[in-house]
Amino acid sequence: MNRLRKTALQTNEISELRTLTIGGYAQKVMLDGKQKNNPIVICLHGGPGFPVPFSAGCRGMFTEITEKLTLVCWDQLGCGINNYPIDDSFGIKNFTDMTEDLIHEIKRSFPENRLYLFGTSWGSILAAYAAASSASEDIDGVFTYGQVICGMTFNGEVKEALKASKMPQSKKKKLDVIMKEHSVENAKLIMSCIRKYTEGYMCKADKSAPVGSIMKGMLTGPDYRFKDFRAVVVNGYMKNSSLLKELLEIDLRNVLKSVKKPYFIMQGEKDIVTSYRTAEGFVSEAENKNLSLIKIENSGHMSGKGAMERIISEIIRHASP
Repeated sequence: MNRLRKTALQTNEISELRTLTIGGYAQKVMLDGKQKNNPIVICLHGGPGFPVPFSAGCRGMFTEITEKLTLVCWDQLGCGINNYPIDDSFGIKNFTDMTEDLIHEIKRSFPENRLYLFGTSWGSILAAYAAASSASEDIDGVFTYGQVICGMTFNGEVKEALKASKMPQSKKKKLDVIMKEHSVENAKLIMSCIRKYTEGYMCKADKSAPVGSIMKGMLTGPDYRFKDFRAVVVNGYMKNSSLLKELLEIDLRNVLKSVKKPYFIMQGEKDIVTSYRTAEGFVSEAENKNLSLIKIENSGHMSGKGAMERIISEIIRHASP
């Protein structure tokens, strides 16, 4: 553990792992901030079921954020420190209900603090629904990266990018058939091709995000045990298909049109998983002054080092005093 992290753990006015009842389940949530009166940012991670980089195990790690904001990190039920079997009875509504419960609990503890959400990819769905629900009364704004809007995976832009890529001709010939059947198996196949043959996930122009050091920090921090670290990847979502099925068919356009708080959509210019082109067209036509689009250059669906720095700077700029 480096000196900066040790100092933060010792001197931050808020530095704890708190157990809250969320969606009827006792779940651990990390709170970390230099000063108790700073604005709060609740992080809603992607996946579903992948709590990186902002996990319950990262207490003391992100001092560039916690100097000005209080981070609330929740390993969503089924992964990390809150590992639990997620069978096909779980749907998106279960997780949006949990998100709303978390917002209410944090606001109850910090009634005077401004409160923001930050959702990435799958987490942007939870953020959107929360911003359009009664929970919006407790929040002051939303930030997302890789905002899910509609038409994920099975769309013309993905098909166009794969056809123009170096994907083998044998696979290209099968693409038309695969794109017509919106199955979970076909979606996984297309996502694998996006990763391998395009920059839709990772942009080559940006340095890789420091995932290795982040994972090491989670394992060596004060809160994670090895079983929690293992459950970042091998977790309760392994046998679940219901969430991905919903994700493939979701359309959040009407939900996003109805948000009544500032909503900053940050989208990678190379992203075709949650397309920048789709986001740009939607925001320009939505006629909702609360929606803003921020282009993150040299970035795909997964943020690299430079993109992560830009995302953090945007959140601090808009949310800090």
